[in-house]
Amino acid sequence: MAALLVLVCWCLAWFPGAAKADTHGASVTQMRLEQADDGIYLTAQVQFELPTLVEEVLEKGIAIYFVAEAEVYRERWYWTDLKVAQAVRHMRLAYQPLSRRWRLNVSPVPITNAGFGVSLNQNFETLADALDGVRRVGRMRLGDLSDIGDAADHPVTFRFRLDTSQLPRPFQFQIGGLGGQPDWNISIEKSARLPLEKAK
Repeated sequence: MAALLVLVCWCLAWFPGAAKADTHGASVTQMRLEQADDGIYLTAQVQFELPTLVEEVLEKGIAIYFVAEAEVYRERWYWTDLKVAQAVRHMRLAYQPLSRRWRLNVSPVPITNAGFGVSLNQNFETLADALDGVRRVGRMRLGDLSDIGDAADHPVTFRFRLDTSQLPRPFQFQIGGLGGQPDWNISIEKSARLPLEKAK
């Protein structure tokens, strides 16, 4: 058995194409920049499929983490664009075996094992419903109008990824080891010029 494991690791090291990266059809299907009374917000919708391997890990009670990031730039003709606002959202998705429900924690700061800190908690009956909650990135506060500026539209970059750095160490070693694990590669980035719309 040990010899077989060594052989598999050797093959992955010498033939990394066997573990070719795949983002599992991940895409950003909507981005909207909105002005409200208390600031400027970005709302985004992402689409991705959760690989079977990741589902199995979740069903064993191991939480997985996602990170959404948004940046707004101001164009400068004489230099590179200036980043004028940014926001980050951290999400923790976990299965609760006793209640057979799914819990999603959402926070502006990393969610650690020491505690969830200031976070929004939602419970879902099914994994599909919980993933819909992850895919809808609503109202990320970027700053005030004075930070963004009053241009007709604004360059925005949005990123969304499965954050493997917060998984238990054995999983991190397996994912980042020889050849990597393409099942854990969910990563999206989209840049666009967005008009500033009035919040409904």
